[in-house]
Amino acid sequence: MTTTNTTSKRISLPVCNHKPAPYSGPSKEQLLALRREYLNPGILTYYKDPIAIVEGHMQYLWDETGKQYLDAFAGIVTVSVGHCHPKITERIREQVGKLVHTTTIYLHPNVVQFAEALAKRMPKGANLKQTYFTNSGSEANELAIMMARMHTGRHDVISLRNCYHGGSNQTIGLTAVGTWKYPLPSPPNIKNATPGYCYRCPYGLEYPSCDVKCARDVEDLIRYETCGEIAAFIAEPIQGVGGTVVPPPEYYGIVYDIVRKYGGLCIADEVQTGFGRTGSHYWGHQNWGVVPDMVTMAKGIGNGAPLGACTTRPEIAQTMKQRLHFNTFGGNPVSAIQGMSVLEIIDEEKIQQHAAKVGGYLKDKLTDLMDKHDMIGEVRGMGLMLGVELVKDRKTKEPASAEAGQVVELAKDRGLLMGKGGLYGNTLRIKPPMCITEADCDFLADCLDACLEEVG
Repeated sequence: MTTTNTTSKRISLPVCNHKPAPYSGPSKEQLLALRREYLNPGILTYYKDPIAIVEGHMQYLWDETGKQYLDAFAGIVTVSVGHCHPKITERIREQVGKLVHTTTIYLHPNVVQFAEALAKRMPKGANLKQTYFTNSGSEANELAIMMARMHTGRHDVISLRNCYHGGSNQTIGLTAVGTWKYPLPSPPNIKNATPGYCYRCPYGLEYPSCDVKCARDVEDLIRYETCGEIAAFIAEPIQGVGGTVVPPPEYYGIVYDIVRKYGGLCIADEVQTGFGRTGSHYWGHQNWGVVPDMVTMAKGIGNGAPLGACTTRPEIAQTMKQRLHFNTFGGNPVSAIQGMSVLEIIDEEKIQQHAAKVGGYLKDKLTDLMDKHDMIGEVRGMGLMLGVELVKDRKTKEPASAEAGQVVELAKDRGLLMGKGGLYGNTLRIKPPMCITEADCDFLADCLDACLEEVG
């Protein structure tokens, strides 16, 4: 067992047979100095004492000193089947030895075979079969909004408060978390509806006696704040950056019906929830029994490759033929073979089923910690997309923002990497590579227990 240093309780990482290669690059101090001088300062580091990650294998990472970490954040919910998965690594090596880049103005098998594989994994009967590949989720969401506006001939788009859809100008406009928005004019024709955030209900109501007022309010928003005709509604099935917010089960069914009543298309942003991460279903929206008109994706689709996509029905995709449109790197042979390999591994290794089983085990362990730590206000999520919201007081629900930051720092020192999110930065985001084991979950829960004890 590899034992990490702690100030109060000794916690041990599970044994990993992988031996990291000796590191001979710049020291952490040198990297920090280079970063300060040559990288845009807006590119944030996560810790007060940043760490240098130089190697990864499946669910584990190593810094330049050889210290091992459990990656419970998966490169911000990006590494789906494991760092440097051997099958993906081998197929990329083979591809780069043949051809690194060719654009989609030429024919190449990887991009079309990948698109076919994605279509086969869409909900049956939905006719979601034509894909446009991009390099990121921001690009995919931009593309979806553009297609929705052209297909409907309308302009107003609805997203949800507390949502995150990307870092480009248009997608920052869609995003409705103030800490992620620059003080610049927002793109026009974007409205933000009320999310299904029961723990912090803006109406002060309780589910189910609330009659899901948050969902029904979308109709009033359309009536009052638009001309009564909309282009699209876009939402994450479970809000990620917003703090792993899981809506009531009826929420999206109600909203989708309202949106379609007023002529809009429904877009499911599956950047974080897709590819089996929620366990019960391959796509996050399937948990709510709805069928979108478009599905956008990135992050887990490529297991770390710069890869995104938007899949839709042929009659919607047809709108792109109105003008010339092109993405230089979208669907390139290397990214496409990596994405296709991810799909195969998810099936071959039963990753989705594993996420359901191990995610349920981990959620139970995290929920058990509520009996010991009053700082835990709520544990929520599905599969291996989990969140732990920390509060100063369970009655007032005052966000424990500073304490969440401390917990993340202490966990890092013990060998556990987590994220934090929500408007107040008080929700621990636990979304590891989906190859994580129950032994890893034991370590994670014990480590979090020790950190909360020290902070509390």
